[in-house]
Amino acid sequence: MQYHVTQERGTERAFTGEFTHHKDEGTYTCVVCGALLFSSNTKFDSGSGWPSFFDLVKEESITQSDDFSYGMHRVETTCSQCGAHLGHLFDDGPRPTGKRHCINSAALAFQPKHTATSSEGGATSSTMTDGKTEL
Repeated sequence: MQYHVTQERGTERAFTGEFTHHKDEGTYTCVVCGALLFSSNTKFDSGSGWPSFFDLVKEESITQSDDFSYGMHRVETTCSQCGAHLGHLFDDGPRPTGKRHCINSAALAFQPKHTATSSEGGATSSTMTDGKTEL
């Protein structure tokens, strides 16, 4: 499905994608190259059946082009870094942008927000020093 969507400009069926109802905090990246695309802070439920975002992390993250397939005019969105098809852009989103980036879950990867922990509560990561694990 990832190949079909990103390389063949396909579309997953509505309400079937992994991130359609996803609510965790973090960032969404291009599944092909890892480019940063969207923040969970801009994700909203559009009722369309695909993950929807009202803004990008960086304006230059995506490239827009006219798509006249299926007898209609839409604005296709692709990753500016690798050219992977992501989905389409519509002008019916919420404020402040009024935009709805309608994106296929198969074109996205998710990076959860890292939560800071205090050293008193125990370390969450370790490093190797002289063959010993430090906590």
